[in-house]
Amino acid sequence: MPEKHDGSGKKSSVRDERWTPESPLAAHRLDLLSLLPLVSILALVGLVAMAIWTVSHNEDLLARNKIATDALWVEQTLRFQLSLDEDMLAALALDATTGIAPATLDTRARTHIAVNPEMRSIIWYDRQGRPERELPGSGATADPDLVAQLRRLAANGVQPTRPIFGRPTQTGLLTFGLVLPQDRGFATATLSLQAMLNRHVPWWIAEHYGVRIVTTEGTELAARQRVTPERDAASHFISMDPPLHGAQVRITAYNATPRTNSTLQLGLVLALAAFSVLALAVLWRSGKRRREAEIGLLEETAFRRSMEESLTVGLRAKADDGRILYVNSAFCNLIGWSARELVGRKPPMPYWAPDQLDEARQRQLLQASHGEYIQSFETRFRHRDGHEIEVQVYEAPLIDAAGKHRGWMGSVIDVTQQNAAARLARAREEAMEHNARLVMLGEMATTMAHELNQPLAAVASYAAGLRNLLERDDNAASSARDATAKLAVQAERAGQILKRVRDLVRRRVPDMAPVDMGGLIGETALALEPEARQRRVRLITEIGLSPAVEGDRILLGQVLANLIRNGIEAMGETRGGDKLWIRLTAQDRDAVIEIEDQGPGVASEFESRLFESFATTKKDGMGMGLAICRSIVELHRGRLSYRRGGSGGALIRLELPAERGEKA
Repeated sequence: MPEKHDGSGKKSSVRDERWTPESPLAAHRLDLLSLLPLVSILALVGLVAMAIWTVSHNEDLLARNKIATDALWVEQTLRFQLSLDEDMLAALALDATTGIAPATLDTRARTHIAVNPEMRSIIWYDRQGRPERELPGSGATADPDLVAQLRRLAANGVQPTRPIFGRPTQTGLLTFGLVLPQDRGFATATLSLQAMLNRHVPWWIAEHYGVRIVTTEGTELAARQRVTPERDAASHFISMDPPLHGAQVRITAYNATPRTNSTLQLGLVLALAAFSVLALAVLWRSGKRRREAEIGLLEETAFRRSMEESLTVGLRAKADDGRILYVNSAFCNLIGWSARELVGRKPPMPYWAPDQLDEARQRQLLQASHGEYIQSFETRFRHRDGHEIEVQVYEAPLIDAAGKHRGWMGSVIDVTQQNAAARLARAREEAMEHNARLVMLGEMATTMAHELNQPLAAVASYAAGLRNLLERDDNAASSARDATAKLAVQAERAGQILKRVRDLVRRRVPDMAPVDMGGLIGETALALEPEARQRRVRLITEIGLSPAVEGDRILLGQVLANLIRNGIEAMGETRGGDKLWIRLTAQDRDAVIEIEDQGPGVASEFESRLFESFATTKKDGMGMGLAICRSIVELHRGRLSYRRGGSGGALIRLELPAERGEKA
């Protein structure tokens, strides 16, 4: 029938004046329409007959497909449990390298064994293959061949990324092991295949199938089956190699596959109709879920992209050959190049500093040769406008969803200001130390002036006596010789005092040499004796046998002078006596110096901050003396500590390691 289109765009039928219902063409078309249901019914009957025939002839195939699916489920379940046991051993090995106590590791291992009964034992070995600990007790099972293999790997420093499995034993035991990092030996774990089947093969599988683990030669290692399967029952096997070398999972139905019954034939037509409706419903639901999944994926992608773009840390992904795969906006802002200009580019990169090109290439070659490892380094980048940036880079392997290593993911942090602040802080600390020395020089000026008076007065006295001898007696050569020697000693003493003051004020590199601490203590105590007498303090030196110390004599003298002077000043009007002891002893072949006064000591709330910068109890003190002393002692690999002395005053303990040649 012809069609015409109205103004709304809809189609409407009109009768052609040249066509009438009585025409043969119309009758023929009506007959064809009446045959359409019959054709549909015949087609449906044919489909049903074909379906019955197909089902009757392919039921064995369907049964085998079902048993194959169930066998695959069992195989995946067993592999999953094996992976859990592998992860457990790997986690214990990793924890062992972080310093966790062996008792804690053993507790975790026992907990895993209790929760997973198929795990029989865990054994820790040293690098030579000697058992260190056996859980749950001695005599734990292990595979000697696997232990020998792990011992060779540990001795050669080879550390596989995953555990190594041995061959299952005839009794159904399986042992696997892992080489521990940092030359800590290796560990093995033994599990029972029979217990694994009993625990992880569900009842609805065991109710219909017999499940066995057999070798390729047919030897049964473990089995779970209710009855013995019939001879012609359907069976399916899946190899478990790896990790079970030379073993497979075999699943067998208890009964032979039954033939199609009449119920299936009678209900097939209704099943086909219901299947059609169900298929449409499933397709509609599947389409809806797919649309929801696509929307969720788009939202998740946008969210992750937003997170990456909002970071202030630069992100850079690159392939093994150095080609850039991805950069975020923070990285682009850091170096001034756009993502369009960087993605897909290979080394050398435009943001590499010219003097860092060789280092960057060597780092790239090192990554390519060493494989998957995490590294952190500090380098310099050049911004597009020419100024340089100091950056800290952390790079880790980039692994895709399939677990394949695709390249490297790096986090780039701008540390330019941080490093500049650190350098400024170091410069300020050095300047502060120098200023503290100048302040200390002012404090020592009076004492040094008084001390110089003594040798200079002696020089003048000896010179006058020498002159009188020469004028009075022509044969006074021997007396003049003695006076001249004493004159030289006093002059040298005055020169040493001036040199010590000059070296104390002047900045210089420490001059490390063997130092006799007994002699240095005597010299320092002698220099401070006038100040001690002025404050009514008696300096008592107790010098015992002590090894020589490798250090800077001037710096160590500064430490001793500062500590002794602090003790003298602490013994003001509040004191428990007038003695200040300076003791030198040896302990474990190290020199130990103790300076104990009879002052009031240090308040308990101030003890923890005693050696910090700017911490002081003096009204006119700067709080730098003890901080500088601690820095000098640490420079000499020593230790400075405080405790309350036996007389109630302060006791400062200075420990200095002996000269390296003496300790060797």
